Amino acid sequence: MVTRLSTTPTIAPERSNQVTRKHYPNYKVIVLNDDFNTFQHVAECLMKYIPGMSSDQAWDLTNQIHFEGQAIVWVGPQEPAELYHQQLRRAGLTMAPLEAA
Repeated sequence: MVTRLSTTPTIAPERSNQVTRKHYPNYKVIVLNDDFNTFQHVAECLMKYIPGMSSDQAWDLTNQIHFEGQAIVWVGPQEPAELYHQQLRRAGLTMAPLEAA
């Protein structure tokens, strides 16, 4: 018995020239409520260490930390997130571990 192979050419799928860029995840800097930092200290630390933080924003976040137990005070790339996290922790604030957004 003779078996004939298909003479239809195989066409390879067209390669895409598009490059898919993989974005690095953003990270959340989260301050937790505690029983020893004053409202004033928390607000001052947020204004000092988080770029562009206004007094009104700092006080709103401080109230959120107090009444809800925590607040996300900054979201962005990992390297600055690590810096702000470390600065706030060294200033005595109680910090949640950094987490990807």
